[in-house]
Amino acid sequence: MRTPVWLAELGAKAMGAADAETAHHLTIRMLKKGWGPKVSLETPRLAMKVAGLSFPNVLGLAAGFDKNAEAADAALDLGFGFVEVGAVTPRPQPGNPRPRVFRLRADAGVINRYGFNNEGLEAVAARLKARTRKGIVGVNLGANKDSEDRAGDYVTGVRALAGLVDFFTVNISSPNTPGLRALQGKSTLEELMRRVQTARDEAAPETPVFLKIAPDLADEDKADIADAARAMKLDALIVSNTTIARAPNLRSANASEAGGLSGKPLFAMSTALLKEFYGAVGNDVPLIGVGGISSARDAYEKILAGASLVQLYSALVYEGPGLPSRILRDLPSYLDADGFEAVSQAVGAGAR
Repeated sequence: MRTPVWLAELGAKAMGAADAETAHHLTIRMLKKGWGPKVSLETPRLAMKVAGLSFPNVLGLAAGFDKNAEAADAALDLGFGFVEVGAVTPRPQPGNPRPRVFRLRADAGVINRYGFNNEGLEAVAARLKARTRKGIVGVNLGANKDSEDRAGDYVTGVRALAGLVDFFTVNISSPNTPGLRALQGKSTLEELMRRVQTARDEAAPETPVFLKIAPDLADEDKADIADAARAMKLDALIVSNTTIARAPNLRSANASEAGGLSGKPLFAMSTALLKEFYGAVGNDVPLIGVGGISSARDAYEKILAGASLVQLYSALVYEGPGLPSRILRDLPSYLDADGFEAVSQAVGAGAR
């Protein structure tokens, strides 16, 4: 039975009265029970091939929403062309103390300092193994907060989930695990990715490995990451994670909370960074644009800036579960306006 989009939207608005983390858990529970809308869209103009994978459309669900792979198939039913579960660490960990996620309603943003709270690889692997629906699902891999070998944690993740996912994302850009972003340094990054790629080659040959980077990078760090991405032939860069920066024009009372800021306040910053990386890597390394997407126009701007795929998450808090279908419905009109027959023709058109 299909849940009408309007009914799902009504439920989402009702959950807006709960605190942010409780609403998050309730949403996952609702999807697990099959109460989310099931969207069937034929979008051949929006199909894209990246890293050997054929995506039915360019719109994906970003990591952080379905941390424990509880509702991946239900999320695909919302219309997403792919879903990224996680972040997951080798061992379960509770994350940071509550409260740790805050709505910035006046700014259409969210601040979180979850701290990689998740049930661990064993639980996630069991759920992924039990999947019955076809569709592209990847995993965002993290490191345990108290790990003595954080690079080894990513290797463990690859080996544990080999054959269960369509891509791996190495997440070294969360601001909520102390010291994690230090792995973005050139020599450390190259060593990390060599170990991950070796594990992939041994355990899950041909499964793409993506790297998710922070928006708060110095110019030297950007150049180092771009050089490493090309030299190591990374399958894709995800640009970008949440930011620790705070624009002075934020109006919400929660704007001073510590953690990573996402949603609309991140859009301009992450899109500018995306354009920079497209200028640096061109077509050598595909880019996945994430940060502040809440409409088809936003998604199209990311594509014009160089994104072959795009992802969203925070906008669901304010726009509800009908957002993916609205974006997919409206995106072709932007292609028409610029004379593109397929979305692949628009990639980077605004950055050349």
